[in-house]
Amino acid sequence: MKALLVLALSSLCATAMADETPTQVGSQEVPVVEYTYSTHLDIAKVLSMSEIPNVCEVVPARMEYEDSKGQRHILQYSVMGNGCSNG
Repeated sequence: MKALLVLALSSLCATAMADETPTQVGSQEVPVVEYTYSTHLDIAKVLSMSEIPNVCEVVPARMEYEDSKGQRHILQYSVMGNGCSNG
């Protein structure tokens, strides 16, 4: 019975350690760049844009795009929410 418990705990520890090893995908993570008026934008293709919430305030938004060289970038910027009414 003790051997079974030791075997179960050792397999659990090995699984937990396996989750911590770095992968190729993790090492190629794209940094998020905060937009300013002086940011040079080279946008060849927009890959995705974040949803704009239905609030009446300035909220952060993100755009993922490829530049003219095919490199992927993530740009964070501020935008007014869609919850404001003109009335």
